[in-house]
Amino acid sequence: MTRTQVLQELRRMRFEQAYGGWQERRLTQEEAARLLGVCERTFRRYVDRYEDEGFEGLVDKRLGQVSARRAPVDEVVRTETLYRERYEGWNVKHFYSFYRRRHAGTRSYTWVKNTLQRAGLVAKAPARGKHRRRRERAPLRGMMVHQDGSTHQWVPGSYWDLIVTLDDATSEHLSMFFVEEESTASSFQAMTEVIAGWGLPSSLYTDRASHYWTTPEAGGKVDREHRTQFGRAMRQLGVEMIPAYSPEARGRSERMFATHQERLPKELAAAGIDTMPEANRYLAEHYRAAFNEEFTVPAAEPGTAFVPFLGPGLADVLCEHHERTVTRDNCVSFEAKRLQLPAQTHRRHFIKARVRVHRYPDGRLAVFHGPRRLADYECDGTVVSDAPDAAQGRRSRAGEAR
Repeated sequence: MTRTQVLQELRRMRFEQAYGGWQERRLTQEEAARLLGVCERTFRRYVDRYEDEGFEGLVDKRLGQVSARRAPVDEVVRTETLYRERYEGWNVKHFYSFYRRRHAGTRSYTWVKNTLQRAGLVAKAPARGKHRRRRERAPLRGMMVHQDGSTHQWVPGSYWDLIVTLDDATSEHLSMFFVEEESTASSFQAMTEVIAGWGLPSSLYTDRASHYWTTPEAGGKVDREHRTQFGRAMRQLGVEMIPAYSPEARGRSERMFATHQERLPKELAAAGIDTMPEANRYLAEHYRAAFNEEFTVPAAEPGTAFVPFLGPGLADVLCEHHERTVTRDNCVSFEAKRLQLPAQTHRRHFIKARVRVHRYPDGRLAVFHGPRRLADYECDGTVVSDAPDAAQGRRSRAGEAR
């Protein structure tokens, strides 16, 4: 069934619904006409045609007929051949001027352009900038949060990245801190602060930076199947990620960053701050609260869409996960480090076992076998602590030796 046939069938069904309601006095003529999207006079005309000829009286008689204005096939072929043999490579405007002056062409420019494009002889020009409409705020707090970073000379001689996570409904800044460079770790840190303070948001709106999304082609669509470490964590938490495809799409956060770049360097200078720890302390203790008080707007609807995170283990979700195989000396190789697994009571060794290395935003490491935590490590791979059963295993073996 063609699209035209489908539309005609929908039109028939809607008319029968409106006509039946009018006949049964459930609808007035005005209401029946509004149901069809026409005026009362047109509805009365439809009724007269329907009662005289049935539904055939409502069918557009032009359907299935060839337009009298359609160009003959031989003229179309002649135009395509003329371009192909004598003007190949010319743009349409240039060709059209010769088509009219030298070849006595009578068709319009649009007809010539469409004919050449349908034949594949000229490419369509790229679309011009689209008319954009302002996106309305989310009606409820927690329905959508934005996360983005801005590189700027926040203090003289130092370029840092300011990471901001804000609520779309209110523009309230939920998390705000400086880092040397925006990365997966900074995104994990920001979401940890948001979830700990307010709960899980429904969705997260970000740009297409490589730590948020995998983008097979530069400037193209994101790959929603092959997730980054951050994307994996958001899916595990049930937070929908939404990619932005233009700076205009992130206009709300971009305007906020412009305000920060205007105000924050002046405030840091006035406070005599020139180091990152001091700057982050100033954000937490002074700047963010004052900024929220001035710029936060009330949400359109009362209540919140934030959902509390139930249960422990948030740190082990908001971190990097890397699969590894244990070597014959019960070590795990991870980025030029050898993570020695301590002895365990529930298993004599882990040779060739698949384990999972967690790297936390601060660089610390941990090794898991399934849900069981085997050991924690410093950034350099030094063991910090064993799992409780590992320590118990060492004590029991010491007792057997005695």
